[in-house]
Amino acid sequence: MKASSFFTKEQRAHITDAIREAEKETSGEIRVHIETHLSGDVLDRAAWIFKRIGMDKTEKRNGVLFYLAVTDRKFAIIGDFGINSKVPENFWNEIKGVLEKHFREAKFTEGLIKGIVAAGSQLKEHFPHQKDDINELPDEISFDDQTGIE
Repeated sequence: MKASSFFTKEQRAHITDAIREAEKETSGEIRVHIETHLSGDVLDRAAWIFKRIGMDKTEKRNGVLFYLAVTDRKFAIIGDFGINSKVPENFWNEIKGVLEKHFREAKFTEGLIKGIVAAGSQLKEHFPHQKDDINELPDEISFDDQTGIE
């Protein structure tokens, strides 16, 4: 299974819509990146992707990445310094638990959407949308159909 074919076109649209909706009321940025295969540690890879796609360059350092490696059935959620300094200590583990529950039932779209909504809620609370806010990063899902090695 390739990363780019893991979700149907309709599922991708639902996920992108959830990102747009979550970002409407915050200056925060949410991205989803999906790879076919993971080589190495999932958190290390997610951190590398976070940087590669420019999530560490947001003005308020309030980006959140949902990373999935589909053939390895691994995922990670990474927040930047700004959001990590504001959310409760166990926040990302709670979202991870929500995703795991849905993923075990093969409800990947639903799990991601619930995670995106939860992240968006925290971003809204700590980084409310300002009238001069701009969307700093694309909302579309990014894919890598390669092996995850670069």
